Amino acid sequence: MPELPEVEVVRRGLARWMIGSTIDQVEVLHPRPVRRHEAGIDDFVQRLAGVTVLDAVRRGKFLWLNLDSGEALLAHLGMSGQLLLEEPDAPDEKHLRVRLGLRGGSGRELRFVDQRMFGGLAVVEMVKTPDGGPGGLGGVPSDGEIPVGLPGEPVGEGPVEGEYAAEEALIPVPVAHIARDALDPLLDVDLLAARLRRRETGLKRALLDQTLISGIGNIYADEALWRAKLHYSRPTEKLNRPTLNRLLDDVRNVMREALAQGGTSFDSLYVDVNGQSGYFERGLDAYGREGEACHRCGTQIRRESFMNRSSFFCPKCQPTPRNGR
Repeated sequence: MPELPEVEVVRRGLARWMIGSTIDQVEVLHPRPVRRHEAGIDDFVQRLAGVTVLDAVRRGKFLWLNLDSGEALLAHLGMSGQLLLEEPDAPDEKHLRVRLGLRGGSGRELRFVDQRMFGGLAVVEMVKTPDGGPGGLGGVPSDGEIPVGLPGEPVGEGPVEGEYAAEEALIPVPVAHIARDALDPLLDVDLLAARLRRRETGLKRALLDQTLISGIGNIYADEALWRAKLHYSRPTEKLNRPTLNRLLDDVRNVMREALAQGGTSFDSLYVDVNGQSGYFERGLDAYGREGEACHRCGTQIRRESFMNRSSFFCPKCQPTPRNGR
């Protein structure tokens, strides 16, 4: 499943090339990817035809386009969803599900491609954010931020901050319960610390809870915990503020590094809007490295079953907590 860096890479591509474009054609090639639009396919098409894209916004792993109709086109990538910007005369992808023709902007069309069809699109209502702040991170990156280009365009190097907010204090209804993420400047760390102490659960389980802090999945949880030298089962109620601050710094750093490299792609299913894969998997320190030497101490990385998935950690650098610490 794409996590924050992968979704942000896609969002930035959409923002750069879709803001100001008008949707002038909507074609649904398979009903399943629009199943979350409860009013049906005809209503989905009607609500999108003729609207203009005002912004591309992300909170955690959730991505949406703000529309001048006052609604949002919410995209869920699932396990294999791809949002691609293609020339209108480009051949159709094998698993093309929805096509949006665009007028203005780049002149390309937006295609939703999904092999396994766990993802989808829906036009949804917007509501005010609970804290009164912007719904998420949006806007077009400046030249100093992550390079996003269409095929054939040069890309440069630069720092990755990701801290620019959508202007509107609105959020899609299905996302209203999702917490702010680690790259969001409005993340309330005091509130997060208090909620972690009350939750009384394991640290990784808390990091994966999108109602506590969003955007973190299995890969970046393991990577951040390795950097912070914390075991995944460490009790949250025993987590002091300096340790939490250090962990959040490691979460931010690993995500920014992943952003700079286009995210993590283990196969061809995750790509950016140009169909390009990220390459951060080459720099992973823990995830997927069972039996390999820890980059810090040389001990073999261990894998343990966790929540129907796996946790990867160094048993020396990240010892199992004793006495709740």
